[in-house]
Amino acid sequence: MAEDSEPTADVDSAHHWLSRARQLVPTSLDKARAATGFPGRWKAIVSKLERVPPCLSDLSSHPCFAKNALCIELLQSVADVLADAVELADRSSEKPCVGKLQMQSDLDALSAKLDLSLRDCSLLIKTGVLGDATLPPVAARSHESSAPPQSNVCELLARLQIGHAEAKHRAVEGLLELMREDEKSVLAVLSRSNMSALIQLLTATAPKVREKTATVICLLAESGSCEKLLVSEGVLPPLIRLAESGSPVGREKAVVSLQRLSMSVDTARSIVGHGGVRPLIEICQTGDSICQSAAAGTLKNLSAVPEVRQTLAEEGIVRVMIDLLDCGIVLGSKEYAAECLQNLTASNDGLRRSVILEGGLRSLLAYLDGPLPQESAVGALRNLVGSVSAEALMSLGLLPRLVHVLKDGSLGAKQVAASTICRISNSSEMKKVIGEFGCAPLLVRMLETKSNGAREVAAQAIATLISYPQNSREVRKDEKSVPSLVQLLDPSPQNTARKYAISCLLILSSGKRCKKLMISYGAVGYLKKLSEMDVAGARKLLERLQRGKLRSLFSRK
Repeated sequence: MAEDSEPTADVDSAHHWLSRARQLVPTSLDKARAATGFPGRWKAIVSKLERVPPCLSDLSSHPCFAKNALCIELLQSVADVLADAVELADRSSEKPCVGKLQMQSDLDALSAKLDLSLRDCSLLIKTGVLGDATLPPVAARSHESSAPPQSNVCELLARLQIGHAEAKHRAVEGLLELMREDEKSVLAVLSRSNMSALIQLLTATAPKVREKTATVICLLAESGSCEKLLVSEGVLPPLIRLAESGSPVGREKAVVSLQRLSMSVDTARSIVGHGGVRPLIEICQTGDSICQSAAAGTLKNLSAVPEVRQTLAEEGIVRVMIDLLDCGIVLGSKEYAAECLQNLTASNDGLRRSVILEGGLRSLLAYLDGPLPQESAVGALRNLVGSVSAEALMSLGLLPRLVHVLKDGSLGAKQVAASTICRISNSSEMKKVIGEFGCAPLLVRMLETKSNGAREVAAQAIATLISYPQNSREVRKDEKSVPSLVQLLDPSPQNTARKYAISCLLILSSGKRCKKLMISYGAVGYLKKLSEMDVAGARKLLERLQRGKLRSLFSRK
């Protein structure tokens, strides 16, 4: 019984398949050389068969040769191809011979199998995976918990490059499972060659393989550690094609990957260059919530690159972003749309006109009616207000929205709102209306924030508004205005608001009460230092306050 079971065990060993392949090499060569018909094809096959023995020697000379599952599978595949060569050579000599077209097809198939086997032998040696001793597949599954994680990862990555389509499909499945369990172990051993092999599977014939590969690529892109490698190995064109015509799962993963990768300016340019804009715009119009949000996010990233904005406009991005603001499925899509419009209108007058003509102002203002007005929408409005008449802005309801932002927005949104007020305060009538909406006290509150930028733009807006008398009276009445403005006289280099604070205090110093408050809060000390620094207006304000102090002194006597 023991003798009967010996060959069965041997059949599964590397040595058995190596011996089998070596026995078949001379037979296959002799028969291929003697085959009749299609001499050119047979000559090419003979040339490939002659390269098999050196490959077998390279494999068998490795110390871990007998223990590696990939090696055993590859030797079995080589033996099968050699047997196919013998069988096909015999058929070519039969009478009657098989049909010419059939024989030609079979020869091409055999040649392709030989190419695959020779390539796989070379890759198996080059990848270094032979050094990771692993059990054959069946045994490996039964000892899964004891297998070294890095060894498993190396083998799976090697399998992406070696073998037939079904084997690669199983490798992608295994890699996906490992990525979900232990992403770091996969990232630690990724190389250029197996990344390239993985990317090639994005164009596999089977939809399931494409989907799972896209999922792995998405996880790799979101890891934040291999974006450059992905792009350099050519991931963008297949991702764009998947976004354009893939299955729902494949499309989702492709678009999410593009969103992450497009955060790089160079990659954003490449996405545009590879024709990625049109599919992304179509997804914004027809996709589900996840795809729509990711596509809008990608287009937002692309719009941050000035030189591609005109291309985006030519593809119809303005209308699509306005539609998203009005009807986006999720808030994320609307936020990305607002950011995109902000980018598009940052420096291009033609795009500003396009947004206005498409009704973008109304949509942005409506979007600001939400409980948490977004900075990006206010930024887009700031870019547009200079291209619209004051009457149109008033009729659209700009000021109530700016007040809403100054009350309830984030500090960044408030800062942009204050900057917008500076831009539209270009006439006495406009300053009067802004004051009547109660903007001045809200701007005074901004002077107390810790952000230098926010304090500066708030002080600038106040300085602009208080040139109108009624607004000046409103600011004087506010108990916090003078103390906050005096604090902004701080001569430290970080304080960028002092020139606007000086402008405000010069106007307010015409009132005795305000002048006394300025002195009591230490304005004179600050102004002496600023005068020594030749800061504009500092000496004039200092002299005005000191005259006030002298009059006060004489009046007491």
